[in-house]
Amino acid sequence: MKYKRLLLGALAIIVALWIIVGEQMSGASADAFINARLVTVRSDVAGQIDMERRALGAKVGQGEVLASVTDPLVDNIRLNDLIMEQDFLLSELARLTAYRIATQDVLGKLEKRSAIFSRHRIEEIEIMLDHAKDRLSLIEQLGTLEPETDAVLDAVGAPNDALPAEPRFPALALNHARERVAVLEVALRAAQAGVFLGDGYNDAPNAEQRAVELRSEFAATDASIADVEARQLAVASRIGRERQRVNGLTGGDIAAPVDGLLWEVLAADQERVERGDPVVRMVDCGSIMVSLSVSEGIYNTLTIGQPAKFRPLGSSRVYDATVSRLAGAGAATIYRNLAVAPSQKHLERYDVTLLVSGLATDPELSCAIGRTGRAFFDRRPLDGLRKLF
Repeated sequence: MKYKRLLLGALAIIVALWIIVGEQMSGASADAFINARLVTVRSDVAGQIDMERRALGAKVGQGEVLASVTDPLVDNIRLNDLIMEQDFLLSELARLTAYRIATQDVLGKLEKRSAIFSRHRIEEIEIMLDHAKDRLSLIEQLGTLEPETDAVLDAVGAPNDALPAEPRFPALALNHARERVAVLEVALRAAQAGVFLGDGYNDAPNAEQRAVELRSEFAATDASIADVEARQLAVASRIGRERQRVNGLTGGDIAAPVDGLLWEVLAADQERVERGDPVVRMVDCGSIMVSLSVSEGIYNTLTIGQPAKFRPLGSSRVYDATVSRLAGAGAATIYRNLAVAPSQKHLERYDVTLLVSGLATDPELSCAIGRTGRAFFDRRPLDGLRKLF
């Protein structure tokens, strides 16, 4: 019994020493805190800023309006010139359209008159041809019954091209009558084909000639209308681009680019800002990381991608982590775009950055900038108990 107690006591001492030594010699950070990248929101244009009052550290959603900038003195002369050019083109288009309608109306009337003339002209030639055939038939009958009589000459009448006191011969009268019939037949066939030979110097009536001229003008007007419409569309496109440029220079809302916290206000309400001036700084809650420092001995055992553990102080939960950056000693410059800067004591040790995926899904720690804790890089004797409790 005595030896059993001694054995149990020795075993308890060995276990206690193993736990103490294992806990103390395991790789752990001296300090660790939750950090995130900073996002600087700048003004797109120059103008007067109108900013809603917000508390520092307030949560801001992506796309939420942080401020608005207005510039009433933006240069819009080019836009006004383009609008005036478009008005001129629209006026020209209206004039050409009205001229086209009027030309079409006159052309319709001339075509109607030309059709009436053609129809009646053909009727006139047909009547003249019928009578000319009747006279020819009469002359031929009279010439058979009473040859070489004046009745033949009286039946046909004197030709229009006969000279004064020119002798009249029945044979010539008969020849003239036949010529007249042949000429009228030719004129009829030409008139039915749309060509008129009656006046001797023109193959179309005056209405048809004017209609041909108006058809040419009509085609030219259509071409001019198409040209003006194309130019008007080009100017309208240029107006759209210029209006967009002027609206951009006039100002507008400045929206939050990320989900995060309002960290620093760099411009005052109603202040005049220039294009590119910083307005606010935000903490990007989507870039959560853990910054920590370790001793030189532990630092030299770490590698990128190595697994680690992070436990926030005041919490029993342990998060899986991964080593993402080893910055070494004196790593002050890497914190210029981070929300929390390190202490002087931190910079005297060796800087390490961890990515902790579980923090983003934890509503309490998803953007708990500055929350402290400890990081561990080796398994410790009491890890099983920590998970259990």
